[in-house]
Amino acid sequence: MASSSSSSSRSWRCNVFPSFHGPDVRVTFLSHLQKQFQYNGIITFNDEGIERSQTISSELTRAIRESRISIVVLSENYASSSWCLNELVEILKCQESAGQIVMTVFYKVDPSDVRKQMRDFGKAFKKTCQGKTEAKIHRWTQALTRVANIAGEHSLNWDNEANMIEKIARDVSEKLNATPSKDFDGMVGLEAHLRKIQYLLQLETDEAMTLGISGPAGIGKTTIARDLYNQISLNFPLRYFMENVKGSYRNIDCDEHGSKLRLQEQLLSQILNHNGVKICNLDVIYERLRYQKVLIILDDVDSLEQLDALARDIYRFGHGSRIIVTTKDQELLQRYGINNTYHVGFPSNEEALEIFCRYAFRRSSPLYGFEKLAIRVTELCSNLPLGLRVVGSSLRGKCEDEWEVIMNRLETSPDRDIERVLRVGYESLHEKDQDLFLHIAIFFNYKDEDYVKAMLGDDSLDVEHGLRNLVNRSLIDISTNGDIVMHKLLQQMSRQAIHRQEPWKRHILIDAHEICDVLEYDTGTRTVSGISFDTSKMSKVFVSKGAFKRMCNLQFLSVSDENDRVCIPEDLEFPPRLRLLHWEAYPRKSLPFRFYLEYLVELDMRNSQLEKLWEGPKTSLGTSHNSLSLTAVEQVPASIRLWSRLRVLNIIITSNGKLKALTHVPQSVRHLILSYTGVERIPHCKKSLHWLQLYLNGSRKFADSLRNDCEPMEQLICPYDTPYAQLNYTNCFKLDSKVRRAIITQSFVQGWACLPGREVPEEFEHQARGNSLTIRLMGDMPLTILKVCVVISPNQQTREFEQLLCRRMGKGNAYLPIDEISVYTIPRIQRKHLFLFHSYLFEEERFREVTSRELVFEFSSKLEIVECGAQIWKDESEININCGYQTANGKPGFGEEEDGSNNQQDTYEFSKASEEDEVDSTVDRECESESVEAYEEMNPAKRAKR
Repeated sequence: MASSSSSSSRSWRCNVFPSFHGPDVRVTFLSHLQKQFQYNGIITFNDEGIERSQTISSELTRAIRESRISIVVLSENYASSSWCLNELVEILKCQESAGQIVMTVFYKVDPSDVRKQMRDFGKAFKKTCQGKTEAKIHRWTQALTRVANIAGEHSLNWDNEANMIEKIARDVSEKLNATPSKDFDGMVGLEAHLRKIQYLLQLETDEAMTLGISGPAGIGKTTIARDLYNQISLNFPLRYFMENVKGSYRNIDCDEHGSKLRLQEQLLSQILNHNGVKICNLDVIYERLRYQKVLIILDDVDSLEQLDALARDIYRFGHGSRIIVTTKDQELLQRYGINNTYHVGFPSNEEALEIFCRYAFRRSSPLYGFEKLAIRVTELCSNLPLGLRVVGSSLRGKCEDEWEVIMNRLETSPDRDIERVLRVGYESLHEKDQDLFLHIAIFFNYKDEDYVKAMLGDDSLDVEHGLRNLVNRSLIDISTNGDIVMHKLLQQMSRQAIHRQEPWKRHILIDAHEICDVLEYDTGTRTVSGISFDTSKMSKVFVSKGAFKRMCNLQFLSVSDENDRVCIPEDLEFPPRLRLLHWEAYPRKSLPFRFYLEYLVELDMRNSQLEKLWEGPKTSLGTSHNSLSLTAVEQVPASIRLWSRLRVLNIIITSNGKLKALTHVPQSVRHLILSYTGVERIPHCKKSLHWLQLYLNGSRKFADSLRNDCEPMEQLICPYDTPYAQLNYTNCFKLDSKVRRAIITQSFVQGWACLPGREVPEEFEHQARGNSLTIRLMGDMPLTILKVCVVISPNQQTREFEQLLCRRMGKGNAYLPIDEISVYTIPRIQRKHLFLFHSYLFEEERFREVTSRELVFEFSSKLEIVECGAQIWKDESEININCGYQTANGKPGFGEEEDGSNNQQDTYEFSKASEEDEVDSTVDRECESESVEAYEEMNPAKRAKR
């Protein structure tokens, strides 16, 4: 393809270069803006140490040219500085030559005064122009006129400067995030495709529209659609790229109506950022997304039913919505009435040769001596981009003789189809890398790279080296977020490769009839390491007691059985080295007693009949992964307390509601998720779980805070003695008074709580209506701790997750921020709720540059802020008792299990402790980080924010 624009292909030294007149804004507006940028992770050029003069220095010129965005802060005396004016000229040059983004802030000055050089701004400019050449004055005048025509923030239009600063930081972040993706750099012809598609999309119009993209398999439709999504998605508040629609639809074992519902549930769960959405009719999607501007890309559609489920009536979405469909079947688009289409054709001979050369030689043309060979290979691959990639990568670095061998194999093959072309890449691999390729194709496509290494790390495969080989041969890609991705054509080829193997040599079994025979007649061998069993086309499957006995090396077992086709004996013995067990709709109420846990990494038993994990005691999960999700479980075994590496325990929605009590929780658990379960009580664990984050949103039966069989000192349930807890009780409307008091009086070092409530409790002595609270601080303590309560209320626009921002400022001659802005993510609430957290003030920072001892809290959110309050803890003994901290410097400590987690911000920085921490604390921090990663896999709100 043509080269990307310079702005997307170059690397930038800084995110933002600020141009400003120091005396006007440096210690006021600019200092606050820079602090907000620092909080948001925006790198700003710092001009400290650069001597100002009549001409800007080469260092400053370089800084301007190497910054992605320039922000020009135009104040009353900006034009009094020739330095500022010269900066401005250079900035606008970079805008023209390098595609640099220029943003403006009109700080206490009218844009028209800048544009026309009038009033006080004009007087300052005229004074600066004295003695200057006409050419220089002309350049300055042109620059001021141009910059004044760039729309920006106007301080006189804001009644709250803090809100304006947040808006500027948000706009900068969006522009940085919208930087053209480099994921597909070097793809020949891509830019031309995107230009034509964007023309057809007419993004400037408000009319909702559907576009179809068609073309043969392997031509690059998905690549084009992904890059298009990267470029335009930020223009849509709700957006989702739904990959492999065909595969998702076929994996649903329901009738046509049920399959359509499941597809819609998947789309709604992702686009609303809320797991587990359930719907009962096909109109719900339009009710939920009515009036919303949405972007939905449906990749690899192959039936009218899929389109009917997901693209039936775009006009019921909001103005400007777009649905984009990719398919191999152009006729399908016509039959469904999608007439606005783009066909991705084969590249020209010249483009095909360039694609091949980029992978074979890492350049756009053949090496000397390979010209004719390269042209022959390109012709043999029929100009198909995927084939050109795979074959080119396979030939990279090989001599001419090796090229001839591969080309002869291609030329003499009786069928010149795509599978034969792609097989060249697979057959060129070492035997162990072939085995790794097949495991990824069957079990681990779209899985995280680290997860795959954990699964295969103890195997004889050299995973690290093998993955690198597969990437180099273009047989897999590793996405920017670390997922291993294999093209579906390569997956199909891998299944053919398995079918071509001699039955007794197969490491992976995928043929349903062959698996039936193996499980019924005990014919498996120690060669088998994986079984992927889809029972959808079988009638009944009978598994013998010793089905797995001879398969002692079986590590990966995946069974899909939604209609109870598999019959298993009660005393079935699973293989001892099992690492992955996925058994959808497992037919028994418990796992067999002889179930080995030593190697288990992942256990997924969704939609199963399990009521408890097993009968009798079990060994500990000594080497287990850090998360375990359970569905429809009536009893969690006592042995779970021995699972020393368990960090996340997620009890998924229980349809029968039989799980009433959770009596055993391992000390290692950091995240306990019991959303919408029937749980009514959990155990007391005063010290062992003080890092616990408890999520009980929607658990309406959680009303019994006392256990009848507990000792007097153990009456309060676990979280209320944990100063680091995050207590999420959203929409738990049946909490009794004792539970409510326990939550409200909870002491947090770094946690928070959210529960239903209509007004600030009376013990919060400082209260105010609305979103702002001013407090007069008394005393001279080295540390002040405030407990803060905010009453929030939903509105019609409330989404599945909303943010609550808290800005803390000192009040003097000006509002000067003396702490970071805190950001909390709150799930959808149905009524008014209380949100509680703590805020700390240290003497050395409390009144820095502040002329009074007043403190201001300001809250902002798309939720309604009804009222707010604060309670001051007045003496250190009260602080020590309530927070449970004790440190030498008087600052909040992190207890004996310190891992440095900072739970006040939704970015969750889990490694803030100092470098001098003890080694075991460091180990605990690493475990905590693992727990966060695991939790985020289940909580899209946290994952989206990281």
